[in-house]
This record gives sequence, C-alpha cells and structure tokens, in this order.
Amino acid sequence: MKFIFSDKGREITRELESSIKNFDSRGEALGPGLRNSLRIFEIKDYKVNIKSFKKPNLVNKLVYKYFRKSKAERSFRNAIKLLESNIGTPYPMAYAEENISLVFGRSYYACLQQDYDLTYRELVTKADYPDHENILRAFTRFTFELHENHVQFLDHSPGNTLIQSKGGDYKFFLVDLNRMNFKELNFEERMQNFSRLTPKKEMVKVMANEYSKLIGRPEEEVFEKMWFYTSQFQEKFLRKKRLKKKLKFWKK
Repeated sequence: MKFIFSDKGREITRELESSIKNFDSRGEALGPGLRNSLRIFEIKDYKVNIKSFKKPNLVNKLVYKYFRKSKAERSFRNAIKLLESNIGTPYPMAYAEENISLVFGRSYYACLQQDYDLTYRELVTKADYPDHENILRAFTRFTFELHENHVQFLDHSPGNTLIQSKGGDYKFFLVDLNRMNFKELNFEERMQNFSRLTPKKEMVKVMANEYSKLIGRPEEEVFEKMWFYTSQFQEKFLRKKRLKKKLKFWKK
C-alpha cells in the first residue's frame, strides 16, 4: 500500500498507517455511508477523520492505476491548495492507495476532524434558522472568495460546506474535495457554481443580491443567471429521479 503524508501527518505515520490498514475493524463509524465510508480515529492528540472510497469498477481500476489521480490523492492535494489560499478545509493528514497486481484497489483520505455547528443544508430545510439571512450572505461572500481565488468547486452542494458560528461571525470549511478545478472563472461558470445549492427562489434572490455587490454587476442580471442554472439543475435532478422510479416499477 502506498502512503503519502502531510507535515502534520508525518508526526503520526505509524498510527495512520495502522488505522488505514485496519480501517474496517477500528475507529468509530460516522454515518451509514453507501458509496464511501467514514470513520473517526483518536490518535494521540488528534481526532482523525478517514474516508474509504468505494472500490472502483473494472474500468476505473485501470483508469486510476495508469491515467488519472485517485479520489484520495485529489482530495489530499486539493486540500493543500485550498489552505495555501487561506480557504477553510479540514487539515489534510495523508492519503493511501491499495494496488492489487495490475489494477487499482481501494483508496483512503485522512484529515483532521473539523468541528462545526451547521451545514448549508440547514439553511435550505429550516427557513427560520437563527440569523438565516446573515449566514446566507456570509456563505455567498465565501463563494465569491473561492471564485476570486480561481477555485471551481464542482461539488458545491448543501452538505459539502461546514459552518462554524461564533457570536455572529461565520467560518466555512469545504469537504468532499476530489472534484475541483483551479482556473480563472468567467461569469457563467460563477453563476453555474450556485446551481446545486437550493431550489428555493427566495434564497437564490438573497445570494444574487449579495454576489451582485461583490462582482459589480446588476442584481437582475446576477439573479437571472443564477436562477437559470438552478432551474436547469433541478429539472435534470427531477428527471433522473422520475426515471429511477420508473425503472424500479418495471423491475417489480
């Protein structure tokens, strides 16, 4: 098994290696992961979150072996890039890859467990969440900061931003980092980056209002584009959901 450590991860290399090698039998499970598994490990003074990515299919076993970086490696390297730009994310400790003969096996990403108070999902599901609008506006400023730092977070969705709340001050931390581009974003790409967050028009209006101030464009233009991409994503999502329902029906 191949192991790569960050500076802080090198302080506990033996323990991290042991935790990953014995992932299925140690640590505390965090949620019923269907595609990937998460476990928490207490290692010396650290609380470490280790993610085991689902074993890839036969095609991807070859792709990850010879042509593309694994999800674990991408998560690790993207976390380092984010921290270099002072963008919040749990501190990366290590990644590991299991190679079986000529194909790729499982991969693992380890980072420090991040304390948080809520995610963006609470803003979607609870319209009366305390200080709802201020958190939403702060989140929009955080997203603008991502864009200004040339970060295109392709999984910018409700559960992938952890939010810390301290006396009206909000800090944001990105998780699920394996799908990112680092490049200058045009206006369309910026607007499309909001598409997966919420189907609620009133929330999109608040985000558009805040983002328009930051980017220096008319609020109407920002909202029109933001809502266009949101509606497009929702239509695609609902279409996929209906198709799955039909397939389940015909399988009965």
